[in-house]
Amino acid sequence: MNALSHPRTDLTDATGTVALEAVLKRAVAAVRTAGEHLRARYDVAARPGDLEEIVRAIHANDDAIQAIVEQPLLDARPGSRWAADELAGGLLPEGEWWVVDTAEGNINHIHGMGEWAVTATLVCDNVPVLTVVHLPLTGDTYTALRGRGALLNGTPLRSSAKTELRAALVGTGQAKPGEEEAALRRMGATVTAMLLNALVVRVSVPATMQLVHVASGGMDAFWQFSDVRSGLLPGALLVSEAGGTVTDTRGEPWTLASADFLASAPGLHAQVVDVLTDHA
Repeated sequence: MNALSHPRTDLTDATGTVALEAVLKRAVAAVRTAGEHLRARYDVAARPGDLEEIVRAIHANDDAIQAIVEQPLLDARPGSRWAADELAGGLLPEGEWWVVDTAEGNINHIHGMGEWAVTATLVCDNVPVLTVVHLPLTGDTYTALRGRGALLNGTPLRSSAKTELRAALVGTGQAKPGEEEAALRRMGATVTAMLLNALVVRVSVPATMQLVHVASGGMDAFWQFSDVRSGLLPGALLVSEAGGTVTDTRGEPWTLASADFLASAPGLHAQVVDVLTDHA
């Protein structure tokens, strides 16, 4: 079953949709407020000197922003729960959960670089039903509501119409530090394969900052050998609602139980799967 295609029935009827629209509005407000606080903590001259300082800065950002955004999101959907571990993967227990990245691209933020965001996704019985991605430096806000499309600042998004991989801009990246050597070697092998088959390959973090481009058609595909929920759920829903294709790297339906991830323009999907499965 494709987790992006089968939300709970009571969330797809008229009453459920109206209720989720109200939740989305409150989630946007909460995430934007959190984003402004994260922006206030941003310093283009920041240069952490060692691993201890990096880890301390990352935790400081996460703690500060969670304190601002957690309760407003829980209040927006009574009965929902908070998925505490941002780096966790796999299925969640049944029910409604907020999967939030308080500083998506935290490593960029603490080094004075610009690719970072605040994200929040509401997951119902392991199905993402709404998401918000806010980029404080630009003021841009990406949103998606299950079955209602994906938007950038209120304007509908549409995935790429490309059909030739040799004309495609594709990307991947690490999901987190300290990944297993096998996963890193697999990533390296597929980067090489894509360099030989696609037009240009980007390797960068975080995942969400590439996936918003796949949703908007600026990029054509993104893959990752990971199951980190917080980095994949926002982009998965945005891409799906923008008309893109979301699966695992073998072309099977993607769910939170999947070991890896692929989002692409529909006209390129089969070609990307072929390259990834041949060289992984």
